[in-house]
Amino acid sequence: MKFIAALLLLLSLQVIHADKAFAQAKDFPSKPLRIIVPFAAGSGADSNSRFYGELLAKSLGTTVVVENRPGGSGVLAVQAVRGAPADGHTILQASNSPMTVNPITMKDLPYDPIKDLRPLHGLSKGPVALIVRSDSPFKNVKEIIEASKKEGKPLTVGNYSAGYQLVAAWLGSAGSVEINHVPYKGGAQMITDIIGGQLPIGTIDFSGATALIKDGKLRALALTSGERNTGYPDIPTMKESGYPEFETYVWSSFFLRAETPDDITEKLVQAMQKVMVSPEAKVYQANQPTPPMLFGPSEMRAFQISELERFRRVAQAAGIKPQ
Repeated sequence: MKFIAALLLLLSLQVIHADKAFAQAKDFPSKPLRIIVPFAAGSGADSNSRFYGELLAKSLGTTVVVENRPGGSGVLAVQAVRGAPADGHTILQASNSPMTVNPITMKDLPYDPIKDLRPLHGLSKGPVALIVRSDSPFKNVKEIIEASKKEGKPLTVGNYSAGYQLVAAWLGSAGSVEINHVPYKGGAQMITDIIGGQLPIGTIDFSGATALIKDGKLRALALTSGERNTGYPDIPTMKESGYPEFETYVWSSFFLRAETPDDITEKLVQAMQKVMVSPEAKVYQANQPTPPMLFGPSEMRAFQISELERFRRVAQAAGIKPQ
């Protein structure tokens, strides 16, 4: 009798739990969505968050508030999401910096990008570009590597984040040349120095250089994508430039706290899947320099882990340690 009573109690608790979970998904969302962006207003990531966030909120019958929390290479934004309730109403607009670069370059990182956050849906994915001024004597990556070796001097490369520094370090180890890293606070000043002739080459998000490439002020030696960009078919990839393993991306995706209930997460996933292929989204995506990243949670997680492991190998080969 005691066994039967215990069994009945267990079954009743399961029913109560199931009813509660159903109620959670049914009642969600119960307030406006909040999207935390680790970049300043006006950036590409900020624009993506506002556009897709509005479509997501409309799909779910609510509103959205976008909060910009720049600083700390994304740490401030991640911590803001981790400090919010795990109820699906607070979404992180994550990127490669906090999710795959910080674990490699930052010591005592106050979060675990795998354990503390779960992917919701990818947004965009584009390559890093190696850029020079339009009249640079170097026409391809091979020429600039050979010039560095011939002169017996380090190759000076500009960057404006730890992620781009890793890409430059990768170029050095792959080409067997020493890299002189020149860090900038932002891409604008780096571009100014390249155009002005103070810096021979820089690493940058390709989407941030396309306008100046069109205007003839910059030239891209190579892109780090697996294939050529259809809008710029004359720019070779690093793979085509003689480095078959050299592939990496600047990307963005929505993430949630890992503790967010599965049913609420699934409701958000289904809504995002519809949003990303909606007519409004397709028009928006057609006007972007890089393609959308149509990755669901499992694909997004696999991609994140592969990028994390890739950068870990690069840092080890270049002798880069967390600081």
